[in-house]
Amino acid sequence: MAGATSSSLIWSPWQATLQQSTTTNNRFYLKKGYPFPCHSVYNTFNFKRRFLSSSKFNDDHVVTASSASSKLSPLQTHFSFSGCGCSWIQDNSMVLDSPTSYALLTSKKCSALPSKTVDVSSVSDLFEFICSGPLVDKIGITPDNVGQSIDKWLLYGSQLCRLFQLNELMLTIPQKARLYHYYIPVFVWCQDQIALHTSKFKDGDDVPPLVIGFSAPQGCGKTTLVFALDYLFKTTKMKSATISIDDFYLTAQGQAKLREENSGNALLEYRGNAGSHDLPFSVETIEALTQLTKDGMKMKVPRYDKSAYSGRGDRADATTWPEVEGPLKVILFEGWMLGFKPLPAEAVKAVDPQLETVNKNLEAYYEAWDKYINAWVVIKIKDPSYVYRWRLQAEIAMRQAGKPGMSDDEVNDFVSRYLPAYKAYLPTLYAEGPSGSDFERVLAIDIDEERNPILAT
Repeated sequence: MAGATSSSLIWSPWQATLQQSTTTNNRFYLKKGYPFPCHSVYNTFNFKRRFLSSSKFNDDHVVTASSASSKLSPLQTHFSFSGCGCSWIQDNSMVLDSPTSYALLTSKKCSALPSKTVDVSSVSDLFEFICSGPLVDKIGITPDNVGQSIDKWLLYGSQLCRLFQLNELMLTIPQKARLYHYYIPVFVWCQDQIALHTSKFKDGDDVPPLVIGFSAPQGCGKTTLVFALDYLFKTTKMKSATISIDDFYLTAQGQAKLREENSGNALLEYRGNAGSHDLPFSVETIEALTQLTKDGMKMKVPRYDKSAYSGRGDRADATTWPEVEGPLKVILFEGWMLGFKPLPAEAVKAVDPQLETVNKNLEAYYEAWDKYINAWVVIKIKDPSYVYRWRLQAEIAMRQAGKPGMSDDEVNDFVSRYLPAYKAYLPTLYAEGPSGSDFERVLAIDIDEERNPILAT
C-alpha cells in the first residue's frame, strides 16, 4: 500500500498498548489466523498514555515523547461542518469547551491517551469490522492485506478522530462505519492511485500531481470526505490541494449577464448548472496547480463567497485565498456535476425543456474539467430526491446554529433548479462512468439515505 511509513504518523492509542500482547516471531495473530506485523510498535512504544478527557483539556494531560511525536499540520480549507453531512459525528463526540480548546488539541505534539490498557480483543474486533466493510473488495484488498497494514489503518483512524473530535475508544457504530468503511478505504485507494500514477514516470522526472475527481450529488457528504482525505494526506506528509467546481463560478457581474441572456430560464437564474462557471479561469487554475512539482513553488487557490450579494455569491477576494506549496502529490477536485456528459437534445427536453441550453453549455466542460482528471470517485445515490432531505437538514442545522438559513419553501425552490440535471445525467454517469474516464480508475461508491456506503444492488 502506498503511503508514508508509520514512523511519520501520529500514533494510535490502539497501537500504544499492543506491545503488551503476546507475540510469536515478532508477529501478532488475530482471530482466524490473520497476522499483522507489530515490530515497529514494539520498538517505539514502551509506555502507556492517557486518553483526553471529553470534559476538559489542559497541559497536565499531555505527554510528550520525542521518539513518537508528530505535529499536526494546520489545514487551509474552506470546509464548514454546517451542511456537510456530519450528523454521524454527533453521538459520543468529544465536546471541547471552546475553539481555543480545539486549537490546543491540534497544536500539541501528542495528545494524552488512555489510562486503561486497550484490550487486544478490541483490536481484533476492529480488524474484523474493517474487513466487513462494503468497499474492501472494491478497492482490491484482502483480509491479509488489511492485517499486514493494520498499523496504518489504526493510525488513520486515530488521526480522523482527532480531526472530528471523537473519542477513539468509544466510537458508535455509525462513527466506526464512517471512518473504517468509508473515509479510510477511499484514502487507501487514493494512495494506490498515486503510486500507479507515479510509477509511469522515470526517476528524476518532474511528476505532476494526480488529479482525483469526486462526483457526487449535493449534500451527500463529498465535501466532508474530501476534507478528511486532505487531512490524512497532510498528516502523512503528502502535499495536497483541494478545489471545488464552486470555486469557478462566474463573478457576480458574470452571473447577472448570464441571467439577462437567459431570461425566463429558471435553471440559469442562479449559479449551479452548466453555463454558470468561468471555464477559462478553471483551466488556468488547474494547469497552474499541476505545475507545482518542486519545493518552494507556491500559488493561491481561488475560493468563492456564497454569502456575497445577499446569497447570490461572488468570487472571494484574492487576499483570502489559501496558498498551497509544491511539490503537490494530489489535487482533490469535487463537484456535483463533474463527469456529466451532454445528451441528445430530445433526451434532455423530455426531462425539462429549460435543460436544453444547459446541455449545450455542458459540451465545453470536458475540455475545462474532466480531461484533467486522472482517477475518479463517483458517489452514487438511488434517488435524487435524497438531495431535498439533505439540503433541508443542512439549513435546519444552520438555523439552529444561529446562522441564516433557507426556509423549507426556499429549499424546495433551490433544489428544483438542480433536479432536472440529476434526472438527465446521473443514469449515464452511473452506467458509463464520468466523461473520458478509464473504467479501471473509477471507484464507484453506492451510499444510502444516511450517506453510508452500501453494497451495490
